[in-house]
Amino acid sequence: MSALRDLILDAWKQADHLLLSLCCIANLYGIILIYSATRYKAALHSMAMKQAISMVIGIVLYFAVSQFNIDVFRTKWKWVLGGCTVLVLLLRTPLGKSVSGNRAWLQIPHLSAFTIQPAEINKIFFAILLSQLIVYFRREHKLNHITSLLAMGGLLMYFVGLYYVISGDMGSCLIFVAIFVVMLWTGGVSPLWFAAGIAAVVPVVLYVWPKIPADNYQKKRIMVLFDHSLDPQGVGFQQEHGILAVRSGGLLGQGYLKGVLTQSAQNSRLSQRFSDFIFASCCEEWGLLGAAAVVLILTAIILRIMFIGLRCSDPFATLVCMGFAGMFMAQIGINIGMCLYVMPVIGLTLPFFSAGGTSVMVNFLIMGLVSGIRNRSEPDWLKNTDRPEPHPMPTIQQPQRKSVLFTPGDRRRGHRTGSIQRGR
Repeated sequence: MSALRDLILDAWKQADHLLLSLCCIANLYGIILIYSATRYKAALHSMAMKQAISMVIGIVLYFAVSQFNIDVFRTKWKWVLGGCTVLVLLLRTPLGKSVSGNRAWLQIPHLSAFTIQPAEINKIFFAILLSQLIVYFRREHKLNHITSLLAMGGLLMYFVGLYYVISGDMGSCLIFVAIFVVMLWTGGVSPLWFAAGIAAVVPVVLYVWPKIPADNYQKKRIMVLFDHSLDPQGVGFQQEHGILAVRSGGLLGQGYLKGVLTQSAQNSRLSQRFSDFIFASCCEEWGLLGAAAVVLILTAIILRIMFIGLRCSDPFATLVCMGFAGMFMAQIGINIGMCLYVMPVIGLTLPFFSAGGTSVMVNFLIMGLVSGIRNRSEPDWLKNTDRPEPHPMPTIQQPQRKSVLFTPGDRRRGHRTGSIQRGR
């Protein structure tokens, strides 16, 4: 029992409390917005409570995962790749569930309210696998070789191709691409290769675009961005009302629980106001100041992830953190862009704010991994001490845990025994 207590205390001491606080603030703000955005329909009244429960579970995951050593995946990459593949293939079994035409969710039997989106989990492992590849090629001085770039591009195409063929979810595929670009840039791939990639993609797009039928739904989603009058009662209807909610909020908003579109009993007035378009709902009721608060909180989370990553002495951990930062930047940018009518609607939610229990838990899990990276990247004598010491203090040697999955939890106890020695 004492070992469990010590493990819990270690997890609390070693966690990044600033990152956790930012995530909790964002999630609590999101719960407030979800409560308002679901009042129009009785069947949705429990959604805010479910989000709160998911937050509590997410916090537990944060502390548990912060003790997890992601280095174990560096040697188990074949198992990781196989697990990601199986998770996606499960979408084609009876467990797969389709929403808005995308078969992107797994329905857990006997738990109708609980679903898993494989892409949310696979993004984590994609960043880890790509980080290992980049570190390997850098160590071999082959990062900018064509064979290395083809190998890294092949990993991207495998994750994106498999997931898109099975699910049809283009939004999540774009996040994989964003992670790929950010990590390659951070990893040191030459800008000339990025220029070459753009030069190769542009002609392909110009050739393929005219061949796509004009009535293709996804094509119209893009075309309507440049011509809002193209189909205002069809493809553009959702975003027309979204931008109307954003504009009507003004500086201070219409007031909490008083938004005309947010509180409308007609779902079509502001569709998906508690998930994809929760930012538009926030703008309507809280105004520009409320929307700015959302952006500032999320920006602070991203900057904290990047700060932790850039302080790491291990390039592998640095790249993983930068991949996670790129993932959040892309998802936040696309979601807000959807609400501002400058990005197509592709079903991406706003992290920590949009309704979605699984998404919240996965986001806290990712932050737990970042917290663990931060703790392992600091010198032992700086970890979990009441005040910084100029030099490491002598400690009694503690037995190391044999499990490779968890970091040693004796640092707090080591500091305590060191203090006893000093007292002698």
